[in-house]
Amino acid sequence: MDLNFNAKTSFFDETACRLCPVECGANRQTGVGACGATDTIRIAKYYLHPFEEPCISFKKGSGTIFFTGCSLKCVFCQNYELSRAQRGKKITPQGLADIFKELEELGAENISLVTAGHLVPYLLPAFEIYRPKIPVVYNSSGYEKIDAVQLIDPFIDVYLPDMKFYSSVLSNRYAGKPDYFSVASETVSFMAQKPLKMTADGKMLSGCIVRHLVMPMGLNDTRAILKWFASELPQTTYLSLMSQYTPFGKIENYKELNRGITAREYDTALAFAQELGIKNLFAQELSSKGERFIPKWDF
Repeated sequence: MDLNFNAKTSFFDETACRLCPVECGANRQTGVGACGATDTIRIAKYYLHPFEEPCISFKKGSGTIFFTGCSLKCVFCQNYELSRAQRGKKITPQGLADIFKELEELGAENISLVTAGHLVPYLLPAFEIYRPKIPVVYNSSGYEKIDAVQLIDPFIDVYLPDMKFYSSVLSNRYAGKPDYFSVASETVSFMAQKPLKMTADGKMLSGCIVRHLVMPMGLNDTRAILKWFASELPQTTYLSLMSQYTPFGKIENYKELNRGITAREYDTALAFAQELGIKNLFAQELSSKGERFIPKWDF
């Protein structure tokens, strides 16, 4: 792809890609990176998503675009088909810009880019073609280089990163990334600097929501992450404490992951947040999980 915008940077060479923290060195023009992507944008679905945080989906739904590929590759990924395989519809920057417009015309509250970190330089020309008139949300695993995020930051209004792991043992076991927290904590801290702006009726126009998925047997990690959140991030940052873990992906060799979390585990996590004085908090019902909440992909 012709990177004709400001995607040509000193740290991004698509013939020896080191865009993400994996730094695999793949030639994206002729081969596939560790993320599963080439120099072509692929998407699995775009639609009005009704099940995001209330300030994101709001009244009409978030105009969500699911990209394929991922640099993190958690074994329990509920979007396993997207994160692992070179599937999805190929689109050009013009095609992506057209999707922005289409979602706006459908009444989307925002444009949400889901797992786009491994494609950032290839997305920028779409914003040169068309800048959405509604907020743009960047939905991220958190495992990204700050340099890459800074490339797309001028076009992002709301950051929606995960903070998945604190323990290097857990991040290595479940994602093969022992450096997850050291990388994600810096990147999420950058994202959390986005100023908070809300409408009077509760729609987020700008800001940062950090998501943490409570895992089976994972309360020690949850407590450590919430302590970091409370002590290191601006008080304007929102926390989305998620109960939706559902056994998916390739977890045959991870017996501890073969169940959802219990009400007691989630209540304990909520109590941690309250003890730490976290007030900007989104909580979930335990019923907010299962296959019915996962989109049907348009491969």
